[in-house]
Amino acid sequence: MDIQRINQYKVDFDAITKYIKSDDGKEEVEVWFARDLQKVLGYARWENFQVAIGRAVESCKQQGVNVDNHFREVTKMISLAKGAKREVTDYMLTRYACYLIAQNGDPKKEQIAFAQGYFAVQTRKVEIIQERLQQISRLETRDRLRASEKQLSQNIYQRGVDDKGYGRIRSKGDTALFGGHTTEDMKRRLGVKSNRPLADFLPTLTIAAKNLATEMTNYNVEQKDLYGERSITTEHVQNNVSVRKMLGQRGIKPEDLPPAEDIKKVERRVASNDKKIEKHTKKLPQKNEEG
Repeated sequence: MDIQRINQYKVDFDAITKYIKSDDGKEEVEVWFARDLQKVLGYARWENFQVAIGRAVESCKQQGVNVDNHFREVTKMISLAKGAKREVTDYMLTRYACYLIAQNGDPKKEQIAFAQGYFAVQTRKVEIIQERLQQISRLETRDRLRASEKQLSQNIYQRGVDDKGYGRIRSKGDTALFGGHTTEDMKRRLGVKSNRPLADFLPTLTIAAKNLATEMTNYNVEQKDLYGERSITTEHVQNNVSVRKMLGQRGIKPEDLPPAEDIKKVERRVASNDKKIEKHTKKLPQKNEEG
């Protein structure tokens, strides 16, 4: 997601933020109303959005958090044709509630991805939101690579290739992607310990490139009904060469990209921050306020 899109989404989300007084009247509590949130998250139907809210409420309960501190059903009047009005159900939500809704929303929606970062941080600074989004993107891309490599391992095991053969196939794929540099070459180049996966220190772009080549191999192994280490190695090398060529057309050499932060550290930091979201969110006041 580029900075222009992030800025536009931030404007949209900032615009629906409301403030109400805490019980003692000394503080302002940030709140959002579900029907406003529905629109900026790209949900056309209220009924569909209620499903995400329901999942978020269940998630809140499972984490042992008092739902009433973060979700409150309210009613509001909406205008209809010819000046008529109708009473509808809405929800007043805290930042934590909005975060849970984003976590339980449709992950294919770009707005959902933005919301996961926006509500996770206690600041309106675009740079911090962008950093969070980049962290999540890298973690998700790494997870996709793990899944596609696991699928490849399972596919080729059924086609006469053992674990050692799988390791050789992956290694030759890396050599093709990195312009002749082996996996171990790249580890030395990037300062990665020999017992750690290279992908844990690659930037998101390179992880995505490895994943694309692996997905292509998975697809063609099945479609072409490839069998044996030799034919599958040839397929995997060709796919990595193709991905490298595509990157090269855009002036990118994956072996020259700088290393990224150890993904284990990123995972721990994101997990730690997630645990603090509820703690740092101001709770809804006891008195009921309607929008």
